[in-house]
Amino acid sequence: MSTSLSAAEAERAIQDAAPQQRSAGYWAGVRKRLSRDPLTIGCTVLLLLILLAIIFAPWLAPHDPYQSSMLRRLKPVGFPGYPLGTDELGRDMLTRLLYGGRLSWFLGITPVVIAFVIGGTLGVLAGFAGGWLNMLIMRVTDVFYAFPSVLLAVAISGALGAGIFNAILSLTLVFIPPLIRVSESVTTGVRNLDYVEAARASGAGAGTIVRVHVLPNVLGQIFVYATGLISVSMILASGLSFLGLGTSPPQAEWGLMLNTLRTAIYTQPLIATLPGICIFVTSICFNMVSDGLRAAMDVRGA
Repeated sequence: MSTSLSAAEAERAIQDAAPQQRSAGYWAGVRKRLSRDPLTIGCTVLLLLILLAIIFAPWLAPHDPYQSSMLRRLKPVGFPGYPLGTDELGRDMLTRLLYGGRLSWFLGITPVVIAFVIGGTLGVLAGFAGGWLNMLIMRVTDVFYAFPSVLLAVAISGALGAGIFNAILSLTLVFIPPLIRVSESVTTGVRNLDYVEAARASGAGAGTIVRVHVLPNVLGQIFVYATGLISVSMILASGLSFLGLGTSPPQAEWGLMLNTLRTAIYTQPLIATLPGICIFVTSICFNMVSDGLRAAMDVRGA
């Protein structure tokens, strides 16, 4: 009995010490599970179509996004030459939505990317180093958790003033703490595994261990969590613009468009809700993609 147990433990140690050999099969399983998830695939395709539309907005938009005319203000959906109608200043809604998507996506994705780099780095450092460094980073992180994310973003933007740069900075500061906490949690779970201990015993330095053994096993989970934050970021960025703390007229941005169209809710309700529909659909798709990735990467759910 003892011999068989020792052999099993030795085999498991060999497998744990070679994560690169298991990674190919693991990611093949992730791709297979994703291919069986039509909702995630559909949301991904829709996001790609929206992304292509806003990238090629100068070629797809039928009008100038800043050309206004009071003679054609608040024309209904389907008006000749203006398939989605016009806004309160007579500007083409389709054109404004295409150009507004550029700024909305930029404000939604950029803070998450910056927070992913900063928060992920600090979280991995805290989780791997432990001790006083872990306590210092995590206690500072806990301070930010004392404030709701919406109020924190509004407070920082209000203190810094309106503007795209200040909106990005405030949202980045909001998303760094949760990414630190997730990164620290997954890194703490990995640092004491057998293959990390084997690397330490072989004399590998801390930098090598983190680069070769830790990062490949934690980046995926951190990335999946970050994709879920994009939907929150887009909603918060639109909210800041709606409150006048983000972009300013005449720039086209979905949240700002909601603000300027709020007076038309009783005369042209469909026109007034079009930017909100764009925000809702994009946020839901990012959420669904994040959930699909999380489920595909969870081997226990396979």
